[in-house]
Amino acid sequence: MVDNVKAILLVGGLGTRLRPVVPSRPKALAPIGEKSFLELVVRQLGTQGIRHLVMCTGYLGEQIEGEFGDGRIWDVQIEYSREQTPLGTAGAIKLAQRYLSGVPEFLVLNGDSFLETNFHDLMAFHRSHDGAVATMAVVRVGDASRYGTVHVDAGDRISGFAEKTASEAPGLVNGGIYVFSQAVWQHIPEGPASLEMDVLPQLVDHGVYAQEQCGIFIDIGTPADYACAQSLLRFSG
Repeated sequence: MVDNVKAILLVGGLGTRLRPVVPSRPKALAPIGEKSFLELVVRQLGTQGIRHLVMCTGYLGEQIEGEFGDGRIWDVQIEYSREQTPLGTAGAIKLAQRYLSGVPEFLVLNGDSFLETNFHDLMAFHRSHDGAVATMAVVRVGDASRYGTVHVDAGDRISGFAEKTASEAPGLVNGGIYVFSQAVWQHIPEGPASLEMDVLPQLVDHGVYAQEQCGIFIDIGTPADYACAQSLLRFSG
């Protein structure tokens, strides 16, 4: 186990678009072969020695807590930050702040996306940029139309974000994995807020960096993407 590294997993989303194919489970528990999608993410963290996990639960969160418990089956330690009303991605992170004292920085992962990455390299990259408040793992995709794009300068600093467009052009997109320094707390409001829409654009002037990843990237936000995940991720674990 790598001491003093904590990872937040955002698993509280409503998963509305996926309900036609996963009607009665939280999106993160959508099955991939014989495992849940979330188990693949937990195993990915655990195999790299990151075993202190905080799951931010919400919609049908009792199912997640029932399946993972304290995490000992996967040789990890899991704590739960339970939202009583929907808080959005930023609000969920803020609610979990009490679990993250004593660590200089922490990981945040979307519970409905998978990205092959070396978490320790990502954290080292973050530390190498003095004053960085956040680092985002980014991925180059052939069609960025459904994601929006990330603009990065020659020094790996994010200069801005572009909204989704109808154009099917390639571009760099948010890979759903972040490193945040403790300084981020002053930029996350109390109550409901979106990390992607409300917080990250405001952080650009305070030092947000991007490390491009080259491995498999998939999310399960739509039935089509979920079908792709079945073949792409079945090898994991």
